[in-house]
Amino acid sequence: MRASRLLSMLMLLQLRGKMPAARLSELLEVSVRTIYRDIDALSEAGIPIYAEPGRNGGIALHHGYRTRLTGLTRGEADALALTGSGGQAGELGLGSEALAARLKLMASLPADHSAGAERVARRYHVDPIPWYHRAETIAWLPALADAVWHDRRVRIDYEGWRGRVKATVDPLGLVQKAGLWYLVAMASGRPRTYRASNILKLDLLDESFVRPDGFDLPRYWLDRRDVFEADLARHEAVIRISEEGRRILRAVNSAADLKVAATARPCGRPGWVEAEIAVEATDYAARQLLRLGAEVEVMAPDALRSAVLCEASAVTDMYR
Repeated sequence: MRASRLLSMLMLLQLRGKMPAARLSELLEVSVRTIYRDIDALSEAGIPIYAEPGRNGGIALHHGYRTRLTGLTRGEADALALTGSGGQAGELGLGSEALAARLKLMASLPADHSAGAERVARRYHVDPIPWYHRAETIAWLPALADAVWHDRRVRIDYEGWRGRVKATVDPLGLVQKAGLWYLVAMASGRPRTYRASNILKLDLLDESFVRPDGFDLPRYWLDRRDVFEADLARHEAVIRISEEGRRILRAVNSAADLKVAATARPCGRPGWVEAEIAVEATDYAARQLLRLGAEVEVMAPDALRSAVLCEASAVTDMYR
């Protein structure tokens, strides 16, 4: 187990360069103290690894060192068959290259490993697009990916919540979330997130930029995702909901269902419970709750209860 962890640490440092000990401990799921013990063990084994103190410090391999201990286990070879199954490489303009790389890597495996990986590929498939949705077609996504890869500044014409704006940004990375692409870019001195399909025009500039030291795209995305969701659903409502309502809620908003499960209490109505859920702005929350039909009743706040009644009355009047 430890040997596998040491190899993983070497691979991470070789691929990413200098990394904070805290980040290594998160990725390898051990304590920071264990990370430093592993560094000592690698150093004693002759690996040129060092720890640099200070705010911008971290763990690193001496420049030019590369390990050749890259053999895949059977399980790793099986997992390889699932990579790229969503077609993301094709959307970025790298479909043929990704396929060629996968074929070359599979061909390099021992016969028993490659056979097992192909067996996995025939039995599992990952489709990241939600039901009743289609992947967005973004003509300039390959150009945007090229700008990200080559640290090339771009000028965008963007349609945001507050209207249409023009901005010159430094593209740091691309993230796909539930089938939608997002650009993370430096603008006005800080990272910002842009929905790629809302970019109305893209101009690649003949200017390069320097990436922020230590910028971690996965960590940034997870932090911003949590902040975004918390900012949207910052209000709370008291509801009564039936078993059927819970089933529908699980399908349309699993986070809200978890909140219901954590706060559920009897309400004196067979098959129903009373609970709290986090909701967005009143008008939007009313329409969202009406997706559950008569299987949910809003008890508080009064403004949301009135908004649901008003919306339901408007629908009734339309069909009367």
